[in-house]
Amino acid sequence: MTLLDALADSDIVYVSTRHEQGAALMADVYGRLTGKPGICLATLGPGATNLMTGVADAFLDRSPLVAITGQVGLEKIHKESHQYVDTMGLFHSIVKWQARVGTPEVIPEVVRKAFKIAETEKPGPTHIEIPGEVAAQPTAGAPLTRMPIEYPRPGQDVVRRAADIIASARQPMIVAGNGVVRRRAAADLRAFAAAIGIPVANTFMSKGVMGYANPLACLTIGLQNRDYEMCGLADADVVIAVGYDMVEVAPRFWNPEKNKRIIHVDTLPAEVDEHYIPAVEIVSEIGVALRLLTEISGARTPPNGGSRLKATVMRELQAFTQDQSMPMKPQRILADMRRVLAGNDLVISDVGAHKLWIARMFPAEEPNSVIISNGFATMGIGVPGGVAAKLAQPDTRVVVVTGDGGFLMNVQELETAKRLRTPFVTMVWVDGGYGVIRWKQERDFGRSFGSDFGNPNFTKLAEAFGLPGFTVSQADDFAPLLEKALSLDEPSVIAVPVDYGENRRLIEALGEVEVTI
Repeated sequence: MTLLDALADSDIVYVSTRHEQGAALMADVYGRLTGKPGICLATLGPGATNLMTGVADAFLDRSPLVAITGQVGLEKIHKESHQYVDTMGLFHSIVKWQARVGTPEVIPEVVRKAFKIAETEKPGPTHIEIPGEVAAQPTAGAPLTRMPIEYPRPGQDVVRRAADIIASARQPMIVAGNGVVRRRAAADLRAFAAAIGIPVANTFMSKGVMGYANPLACLTIGLQNRDYEMCGLADADVVIAVGYDMVEVAPRFWNPEKNKRIIHVDTLPAEVDEHYIPAVEIVSEIGVALRLLTEISGARTPPNGGSRLKATVMRELQAFTQDQSMPMKPQRILADMRRVLAGNDLVISDVGAHKLWIARMFPAEEPNSVIISNGFATMGIGVPGGVAAKLAQPDTRVVVVTGDGGFLMNVQELETAKRLRTPFVTMVWVDGGYGVIRWKQERDFGRSFGSDFGNPNFTKLAEAFGLPGFTVSQADDFAPLLEKALSLDEPSVIAVPVDYGENRRLIEALGEVEVTI
């Protein structure tokens, strides 16, 4: 209460959410989009524990975030006390750093350190705990100066060794990860790939780094077990891993024989893994490293025919552009979305079966134009993410794609969206169940159990929040409804009945799904 009262006289923008998880997920998505920490705060006990899922999402999605929680007075921490749990212990494994404020005089240092560590590669959450009587005390401290974080330039010898390996490679390939997006290095990646003539595959969280129309773009890997064969990774003898993060896709999938020569390009040294032993590590600002490699590497002739993975995906998408089926096919929904949305519009995917279709099929043109939680993979991130996106980028058109499972996990934040007048479209793919779980149960056991549920009338649910709601009844109505919703100056909801029977066809075309969600 004392912190809130202080904020009332501050120029800091404060947003009261309807659930602490919503606050943490908003801070998470804000951090991913801006590169600056989003800040979330909660009271002690259940308020703090409700933040944890969103904080954990930021931890594995590498999003800068600062979490602030209250606590009982210091005189109570040693004994049983109302609403007291060891919040510091609970947060320990999901934050990069944390501190309990014991005296007001240390607050400037604690706050500056919390923000600096949250922003430093790999970015993530930090945590500040403030006991009640400390929060109530006055302080005369001033904020410490914020110094920019600079990463080292690589030595010429290590860049030369990497260039020599690329020059001697029979079939090199680039794997681009989330670090390329975080370090704003997509333009350098495109220039490097074009100058040298090397194809590029991206992970879920780096969709758009090449642009789907780029002839060297192989699209997304990490979903199915034939990705690596069809995009060319299986045949590659040298892999240039740029901003690659094992949390998204393990190297054992694309280097099962441990025989590929790996060039690691990132702001931090490589993680230890028996399938990922780099021949060279270029540890520096990613864009700088790519520019230096471009200057000294010779051009190559790209492989003939392009990526079979990309050809299959685009062919599948095109085949359903006029499909009239109801419930709608996922391919038709995504084809219509791509037609309606501009290249710099923003799609935020919640987690569920729709996430797999977006990761695989939705053609992304720009980095950070598709936000997918693929580290912690948190259901319920969609609606809070939509609010955060409009706060971070108020002039960007935003579409949240969610399932009927994930939508109802944080549906209460529609009230927050209405109160803040953050106009975005929430598109609910409706199938009456936890689609991925049902799909895998039927595959493994021949039946499903515990994965079906009922649904409200989504149009009336939106109206109960005072928002426009629409339900698609014919396939040809979907695109006009989306265009109408995007033109509104308030949040809206579109319910789309979806046919997840197409999941089986996806398996037939591209192999078994290897991700959990």
